[in-house]
Amino acid sequence: MKNPLTIKLLLAFGIAATGLFGSMAGHAPKASAATQQSLDLISFGKTFQGTPYQYGATAGVTYAFDCSSFVQYIFGKFGIDLPRTSVSQAYTGEKIDKAYLSVGDLVFFRTNGYSISHVAIYAGGGKILHSSSSQGVTVSNMNTSYWSNAYAFARRVL
Repeated sequence: MKNPLTIKLLLAFGIAATGLFGSMAGHAPKASAATQQSLDLISFGKTFQGTPYQYGATAGVTYAFDCSSFVQYIFGKFGIDLPRTSVSQAYTGEKIDKAYLSVGDLVFFRTNGYSISHVAIYAGGGKILHSSSSQGVTVSNMNTSYWSNAYAFARRVL
């Protein structure tokens, strides 16, 4: 049996070393549990499923959305003002590592292969809620090869 003092010292050193190296390496924002607000936001957004896609849809209208007008509209209903375009939205909030996505995070894609061209809302379980040019407002699996290859980064605004 090991000496309890030795175990305490090893644990203390391990925690101290982790803290030291963790701060030297910087910290990645952690996943946060889905909040009632983020769940309500997704639920509200899903009520628009099937709404047609229209590139450049006017902000605030609900008869058609493009990806960024959809995100802007949904978040606006929850008191969060976002810029109108996906490129501008990509500069809003705290950058989040893909491994730490939480419900309600903004997820950005390079569907054109080189620049931010699509935004979606992370709905949990590897799913995104978004306005797709082919399906209108829908829920998609972001782990398909198409979305995985186009993934750029995520940001947290909630």
